[in-house]
Amino acid sequence: MFLYKTVVCEKYGLHWYFKKANLLPNYKYYMGNVKDTIKKLISALGGKFSKELGIDLSQGISTEIFKWFLASKLFGARIGTNIAIKTYREFERCGVLSPEKIVETGWDGLVRILDDGGYARYDFSTATKLLEIMEDLKKFYHGDLNKLHEMADDEDDLEDLLKGLGKGIGDVTVNIFLRELRSVWKKANPVPSELVILAARNLGFISQTEEPLSALKKVWLVHTIKGKDFSDFEAALLRLGKDFCKKRKCSSCPMGKECRCKKAK
Repeated sequence: MFLYKTVVCEKYGLHWYFKKANLLPNYKYYMGNVKDTIKKLISALGGKFSKELGIDLSQGISTEIFKWFLASKLFGARIGTNIAIKTYREFERCGVLSPEKIVETGWDGLVRILDDGGYARYDFSTATKLLEIMEDLKKFYHGDLNKLHEMADDEDDLEDLLKGLGKGIGDVTVNIFLRELRSVWKKANPVPSELVILAARNLGFISQTEEPLSALKKVWLVHTIKGKDFSDFEAALLRLGKDFCKKRKCSSCPMGKECRCKKAK
């Protein structure tokens, strides 16, 4: 039985579905099975990247949100996750974690930090873009991303304002940044990335015909894990999609027993 039945039957409840299908004895097992799969997913793959970096977004504090914005910019390039994390740590070590500090560090200083973090492939272009972004952030929003959020009319406008900083921020970076702010910013509601959708379908959380975001939110609503939020669930799916599903590393995948990828072939 596919896990996405949870979503399909939400209108009447899973208890109703199992009773109607004469499967009531399996109800408690099914409910526990889905929750166990989600628990295993987050435990094995990890949750929010921001938390891994020691960034606390829960209170919506501007300085913490900026740290995640900087990290998202580093994650947004076609570069390994480990290199992006190492480079963020270098910014952290140098105390360059604010718009003012980035501008003060200057292009040469930023290139050095990026190189020391292993970000050499994109050092020149990233240093240039960071300075341009900081200038606009200071000029239009007093260096405060919370102010940018306040000024946005809606979800789409929020994404457009972010993309308009400097000479532009890409869709990938914006998606990474907003994904972990869903429970913090009212207008942060990006569509799940293709990697999230791929992993979710392989695990049977959603079908090919369902709208991914609403379907995943409904699954999480029914199977919430204590101490975690939807962004942890989404981040774990992203990690699975990026590190295993996309690369077809089925033999080494920690979710191999739960995955329906092979069964679908």
